[in-house]
Amino acid sequence: MPRKAQTESLADADAAPGGAASVDRALTLLSAFRTGDTSLSLAELAERTQLYKSTVLRLLASLEHARLIQKLDDGRYALGAEVARLHGLYAAAFSLDRVVLPVLRELVAATGESAAYHVRQGDARLCLYRVDSPHPIRDHIKAGDVLPADRGTGARILIAFSTREQRARGQKDHQLNARIREQGYYTAVGDRLAEVAGISAPVFRADGTLAAALTLTMPAHRYVERHIKAVVRAAGKLSGEV
Repeated sequence: MPRKAQTESLADADAAPGGAASVDRALTLLSAFRTGDTSLSLAELAERTQLYKSTVLRLLASLEHARLIQKLDDGRYALGAEVARLHGLYAAAFSLDRVVLPVLRELVAATGESAAYHVRQGDARLCLYRVDSPHPIRDHIKAGDVLPADRGTGARILIAFSTREQRARGQKDHQLNARIREQGYYTAVGDRLAEVAGISAPVFRADGTLAAALTLTMPAHRYVERHIKAVVRAAGKLSGEV
């Protein structure tokens, strides 16, 4: 039978309610690294987490496979490349938050309608940021919602300005996409949901590649063409800043 630990591990002492014990223990290995640590030995990891060395070795095997930990030539362990990749994504998202949300708020203040920032995520699109209209009647998409990649004005923008998507579309879609690229925006009523209107424009990175679709949505009866300029202006303001 497995030995009972004389000292409770840090993970077991502060276990996530309803969580997986093995995940809690693996995460304490990552948390064992402190400012100034470039690498840690097996003994140091075991001491800092209060886990048996045998348990630490099994957990390290999984963390190495996920590239969250790397074993060095001298037998010590360091944080892996996946940690750096995740840090880059977190840092970029944090910076993006400070850039995008003020523009969305300005757009909502100017139009009274809901504004969102959509990006591609695999075979769908993700509402990364959203600022709601002050009106009680509005569509109720939230930041974090995953939406269809082929319906809605935001989806049309992401398709029209994506080279990869262009190769997969038929002639009718090519004509629509060419028109969207020429005018620099797209408007529609009922493209994703009946009675919901949308206006979207592309947001570009500093290198000219497509970053996202900026979208303004409203009930169809509140749609007005004058909002197009505000959306295009807001997307232009973000382009090169994201």
